[in-house]
Amino acid sequence: MRKKILTFIITLLITTFLLQIKIYAASIPLNSVNVTTSKSTIAPGEEVKVTIDFGTDLGAYTFDIAYDNNIFEYVSSEGGTENDNGTRVRVTYYDSSGGSNPRTNMSVTFKAKESLVTTNPTNFSITAEGLANSDASQEYDDITTAIEKEVTVQPRYEQYELSLSYSGKIVENEGKEITLLTTSSLGENYDNVMLKAEVTSKPENSNLKLTAVNELSQEVDILQDGWGSTTGYALGGKDVNHELKMTANFDMIGEYKIKFSILDKDTSDQLIVEKEFTINVVDENTTNNDENNTEGNGENSEENNVNNGQNNENKQNEESLPEELPKTGMTQYGIIAAMLSVLISGYVVTKNYKKD
Repeated sequence: MRKKILTFIITLLITTFLLQIKIYAASIPLNSVNVTTSKSTIAPGEEVKVTIDFGTDLGAYTFDIAYDNNIFEYVSSEGGTENDNGTRVRVTYYDSSGGSNPRTNMSVTFKAKESLVTTNPTNFSITAEGLANSDASQEYDDITTAIEKEVTVQPRYEQYELSLSYSGKIVENEGKEITLLTTSSLGENYDNVMLKAEVTSKPENSNLKLTAVNELSQEVDILQDGWGSTTGYALGGKDVNHELKMTANFDMIGEYKIKFSILDKDTSDQLIVEKEFTINVVDENTTNNDENNTEGNGENSEENNVNNGQNNENKQNEESLPEELPKTGMTQYGIIAAMLSVLISGYVVTKNYKKD
């Protein structure tokens, strides 16, 4: 009886030990998995390859790579049978040879959508299950806590350009509407920018005022307070064409230089773009005279060009005429030569006829 009990206990211990070995073998974590991307920053339309290195030979696995389909589209994969459901690519591999064709890595390629016009930080999220070594004698834990790999899709932004426009001349002591244009075919996006204006050069003892009206119908002193100093304004995107209409008033004639700067308030007023403009202020009489003279000179110049063109054309026609016109038809010498030729021919024919 004691022998049977001892045998039962030993058998139970051996079975428990074997079960523990099996459980232990099935719960080995695969800590050496490493995820890399071919690029960390991708432009719209470019491709990026996500590579998963196992750190050991695997004969079986199923990897899921989740992605943002607002930013990426699936292109291809290498290392197994793939299935793309639009937000997740599943790659499954099983070594049917029984261990002679294990793999140490796999990869999936994505393409950033060409329609993107803003910077988009995003990530790929990787999980796995069904992991086993080359001959399936060792299983590994499923990867349930996702491995995250961050990338950024960033368009190739174009520089911002500033330009100042107004009609006619700027006259002293007369309010003038001027427009500052900020343009870019594809401008980097900013949520909170501010415009500053600074007078860098002006006539001595002169003053000028530069104002604009905000959405609350309040007048803003651009030189003193800037534009957007309180709440800021957004800037960026495709085909940027931001207009700021201002009223300028200069109290003296002369040359003024004003520098406009756009700053990013979210990054401690980092400079985005700046440009200096030169404005010449004149009095009203000078303006009228200048305009009249300009118009007169323009008309006279155009008339002279027309006359000069006609004269040149006539001159070319005269030069193209030959000194002697080519002669056509037969001259009197030609007629005489022809008659002599006929007489000689007749004489020869008559002489031959008499001989016959």
